[in-house]
This record gives sequence, C-alpha cells and structure tokens, in this order.
Amino acid sequence: MKSAARAALDHTTRHRGRTRALAACMAVLLALPGPLMLGSAPAHAQNLPNLGDESAAVLSPQMERKIGEGYYRELRRDPAYLDDPEITAYVQDIGYRLIAAGPDPRMDVEFFVIKDQQINAFAMLGGFIGINSGLIMAAQTESEMASVMGHEIGHLTQKHIARSFSAGQRASIAALVASALCLLAVRSNPQGAGTCLTGAQAAQVQTQLAYSRDFEREADRVGLDILNQGGFDVSAMPVFFERMQRAYRLYDSNAPVYVRSHPLTTERIADVQNRVQTLRPRAHADNLAFQLVRAKLRATMDESVDGARAAVKFFTAQTAEKTYTSATAAYLGLSYAHLLTKNVAAAETTFARIGRGPNSAAHPMLDTLSARIRQAAGDNEGAVKLLRASAARYPQLRHVQLSLVDGLQTAGRHDEALTLLREQAQLYRTDPKVFEMQAKSFAATGKRMAQHQALGEHYVLLGALQPAIEQFQIARCEGDGDFYQQSIIDARIRTLWESLIAERTDQQNAAQQAPSDGSRRRGPPSIAQGVPGRC
Repeated sequence: MKSAARAALDHTTRHRGRTRALAACMAVLLALPGPLMLGSAPAHAQNLPNLGDESAAVLSPQMERKIGEGYYRELRRDPAYLDDPEITAYVQDIGYRLIAAGPDPRMDVEFFVIKDQQINAFAMLGGFIGINSGLIMAAQTESEMASVMGHEIGHLTQKHIARSFSAGQRASIAALVASALCLLAVRSNPQGAGTCLTGAQAAQVQTQLAYSRDFEREADRVGLDILNQGGFDVSAMPVFFERMQRAYRLYDSNAPVYVRSHPLTTERIADVQNRVQTLRPRAHADNLAFQLVRAKLRATMDESVDGARAAVKFFTAQTAEKTYTSATAAYLGLSYAHLLTKNVAAAETTFARIGRGPNSAAHPMLDTLSARIRQAAGDNEGAVKLLRASAARYPQLRHVQLSLVDGLQTAGRHDEALTLLREQAQLYRTDPKVFEMQAKSFAATGKRMAQHQALGEHYVLLGALQPAIEQFQIARCEGDGDFYQQSIIDARIRTLWESLIAERTDQQNAAQQAPSDGSRRRGPPSIAQGVPGRC
C-alpha cells in the first residue's frame, strides 16, 4: 500500500514544475521574509499605520485564507516540510502563547516547520507562519526563537501581506508573476536567483522589497510588545539580531542575494534596543521542550549513515565534556543518534542515564523516545505499554495519541489503532497524517474500500487532487463496502473532479499571463472532460 501511495504522489509531482509555481506565485510573492532577510525601515516610520480598508478592498479575508491554504498545501507536499508531530506541537505551543498575548488573540494562525538549515521564518497570506529548523537550532534561548515568531505575527496583525498585494495592484499581473517566480527561486536555489533578479523583472522585485522595508520596523515593534506581554525576555530580540548581523558580515561576499540586498542594519538593531529600554525586562527560563526539540533536530536532521555518526560524535563530546545546556536534552540527542546508527544497546544505555526517579525530568518526548528504543529492541508490547501510560498522562496532546496509534500498528494491533484513529479523524479533520495512518490499518485488516477512501482523503488534504480521485476510483471498484459507503465515494469523486477542472483552469490562466522570456510557455497538463466512468 505504501509503495502504491508513493507512486500516486510521484505521478502528481512529475507534473508540478512551472504550473505549481504559477499556481502559488501570488502567495509566494507575499510571503514576507523573516527579520534576518530584510533591512531597516526609514527613520520616519515611527508609528503604527492606520490600516484602513485598502487591503480589504483588494483581498477579502476569505480570499487571503484560500490563497494561503493553497500554498500551504503545496508546502506540505514538499520534502522540506518537517512532518514531525512533536517538533510541530512545540512550535505551535509557543506560537499560540504569543498569539494570546498579541493585539488579536482570536487570530487563526497555523505554525509549521521547514527542514532547512537557513536561519529564517516567514509569514504567508491567510495566517500561516513557517519556521525553519535552522532558526530553532541557531537560537540560544527560547526567547530568541520567540522573538522571531513574534516579528512574523506582527506582519500578520498589521496586514502587511495584504497591503503588499494592494500596492502590487498598481503593477501588471505579468510583472507580479515574474516577481513571484524570482522569490520562489530564492528559496529553492539562491545562486540561480541572482540571474532571475536581473533584467526587466529586477525593477519590479526591488519595488516590492523597498515597499516591505517600511513594514520591518512595524513588525519589530509589534513583535517586541507581543514578546513582552507573553512573558518572554525582550532583550533576546536585539541580542539575536546582533549575533546574526555579525555572522552574515563575516560571509557577506558569499551570502545569498536576498540577504546581501537586505541586511540587518545597525539602524534597525539600534531601534529595537531603544524600544527595549522602555520596557521592563524579565527573566524567562527556557522550557525543557526547547532543549529537547533542538537536540532531536540536531540528531535527526541528517539521517544518512555519515550524518548519524556525526551526531553521535557531537553528543558524545557534549556529554563527556559537560558542555551542554541540558543534560537531559544531550542524552536524548545521543540516544536518537545511536538509534539511527542501529546501535540499540548504546541507545538503551544512554537513555538510562537520563534517570526516571522522582526528581528526574518528565516529558512526553522522553516517553516516545523510550518507546522507540523498545520497538528497536523488538519489544513492541513494552512500547505499547509505555505509550498507553503516556497517553493517559497527556490526553490532550495529539502527537502523544498518534504515537500510541503508531505503537499499536507496529505491534499489529490494528483494530485498536482504528478505534483511536476514528476519534482523531473527528478531532483533526485537516490532518493528512491521521488519514494516512487509517489507510495503513484498513489495509492490514483487509478493508480495501476503506483503505483507498482514507488514502484519497489524505491526498485531498495535501492538495493532490488527481491522485485523490484515483484512490477514490479504486475504492469504488473494491466492492467490499455497503451502498451507503459507495454513495459517499461517488459524491466525493464528482466534487473532486469539479475542483480539479477549476484548479487546472486557474493554472492555465496564470500561465497565459506570465511574461515572455523567449522560452516556450506551456499550460498545465490537460485532463479529460467529464466524471470518470464506473468500474
């Protein structure tokens, strides 16, 4: 089943190319870079703006969300998207804490993590904020990481992205598409972006970047207030900015075009420092989760043999020389690294050094690691027992419940896993991982129609409509379901087929509006008209 799922997704991936970029271009254009990417604003930008209705007149909140959701679905299909429920849960916890302390506590924001060593964070239309793993690992304190997240929340609360779109309406759609493709190139290929930014499109790109410089100081100011109200150390923002400025200054000649064009200036850092002086700094002790997440990322970012060995070497030196900030996190990282090298005995010995006494650290990430070590040792039932206890201790943590599901599946207890997954599917209808796990257990229990139906929903949530339709077609032909289930699948196919035609039409329109650069322009792959026939 897994290989068939991968083949279906690969079928869609082969046809993404330029049409994928064009479909997402406006969202990419408006994805404002984080504080490490843009320069300071002019000195006269002292007060927060009167937002007015200009941005709302161009983009309604519903349209913003639709564009953002479209690009987010594209990102979720990208190999760089970090599908780690534990790390994502931690980032979301910090993000929601900051949202609650901000000017709009009811703002709906989705936080996610990108597996990328670049130190960056970015906000997108519709309330989506991406955090690079490189940022989490570079931040020395939780407050430093939170300061960047607060800055991105500031972009959203001040409607910077929608206002950028409003300003962009003064330019031609074709120029905006070209600018968007350049910014997309910056993210995937910094060297190639230099060529992209030259020529006729360069002026339009520079106009967009100059416009957004005015927003950086606003986002700093709002982010600083959010950081303060959220109980974090406000001095962390200028400290982090200064450290990054020094790092980029040393390598300025080799820095990406975007960073060289928009450095962290002394003026901008001084402005933040001055604002910090007007606030009352407070001490903030890092949550244990911050150190655990950083250690897990350090151990698992490169899962190759060489990468795992390097992680073992790194954490072995840390634990031997006691250069760690948290002994618990260092031993967790070393345990993960040993698991990646298939040295289960070493992972067990290392994990035992964390201790499980009454005064020892307790955290769900330790529970799931302990269960993984049990599984690696062949004790699947022992792993299930550990995960059941953890799920009872943390009933509200989704990633703990899904870890229990995974443990049950590994132990071959798929009926119990399906019972838990039915509840999770009701609670988290937009989580593709839940439906993927459902498909796995349905396949193991011989429920073929339900298997492909769940896999179809998985692809829908990833925005892969054609593979989704194919899975629903397979489900319809399996014949092991009842009439009611068959009717649901038929209706789902019709709805998805209509959505696919609309999506391809939008892509075709975007392709036709793209400016000519002398190369041959082709629209998206055509699809046959009409709903696919029955079996």
